[in-house]
Amino acid sequence: MLDRVTGMQVFARVAALGSFSAAGRALGLSQTGVTKHVAALEARLGTRLLHRTTRRLTLTETGRSYLEACERILAEIAEAEAAVGAEGVEAHGTLRLNVPLSFGVREIAPALAAFSAAHPALTIELGLNDRRVDLIEEGWDLAVRIGTLADSNLIARRLASSRIVVCAAPSYLDRHGTPRAPEALKDHNCLGYTLSDSSGWRFGVQAYPVSGTLRAPNGAALVAAAVAGLGLVYQPTFLVAEALRAGRLVALDLGAPCPTLPIHALMPPGRRPAKTRAFVDFLADRFAGEPAWERGLPEAVRGEGDARFSRQPPRPAAADPPRPRGNRPFS
Repeated sequence: MLDRVTGMQVFARVAALGSFSAAGRALGLSQTGVTKHVAALEARLGTRLLHRTTRRLTLTETGRSYLEACERILAEIAEAEAAVGAEGVEAHGTLRLNVPLSFGVREIAPALAAFSAAHPALTIELGLNDRRVDLIEEGWDLAVRIGTLADSNLIARRLASSRIVVCAAPSYLDRHGTPRAPEALKDHNCLGYTLSDSSGWRFGVQAYPVSGTLRAPNGAALVAAAVAGLGLVYQPTFLVAEALRAGRLVALDLGAPCPTLPIHALMPPGRRPAKTRAFVDFLADRFAGEPAWERGLPEAVRGEGDARFSRQPPRPAAADPPRPRGNRPFS
């Protein structure tokens, strides 16, 4: 009889990749071997787990239920093995890490010297990209993503958060006045981030349409233009905190809370190697408590869930939004 745990691993990888051949390549098995493992599972359970056609594979209702159980069991096995062997396993090899461009330059790259000193056998390949890469298809070990996560099979750990701030240079406000409410934004030059929701700038549950003479797919570029006096920006504190503290930008109090963006580490499902676990733990420690970008900011910086400012009851800070299957937390 084929090993049950291996069968679960094979089935979970087939479900994640949607292909017997892709699962075989990922696991170092032949397509025939993958087929045998799945067939053995179905024979033992007495039911079909997958619908097979010439073009695609889909999970049956039983398959979806069984996949959830498999993922839970495999995660518990991985946790148990990691707990037993963590002290004896040294992070080594190459860690392929993908992070957003501005956050990577400002917060990740400066931290790599300390991490490398603690893990000299590990090489890091740092990808800087604002698009949402496909970790499995593109072979990334780990990604850092900012904002609400889409449901997926990726494993997630929340690292920190960053508040959104509306701000402008003193020179712009001297020329055009200071808006006091979200409704007033329509009369101002609002610099747009093209990779975000195009419905407008959100305050609480409402989005307000904005327009301006510059749109760009990079927040740092918009902040640089705002510092030069071009217009207003709606950007996270990790990008604007330095300019706010130096007085090059002024945070605007519009009487309504801006969103707070969660920051997560994401990795593919399955076994978590020592190199990935070491780096995620390193980031979690580095960003624990109040991250540097949140310190010493003016009172006008208000975010959702900030008990000092929010007009609605704050949401619990320790819990991520529930997801039936995807983005499973890990520690």
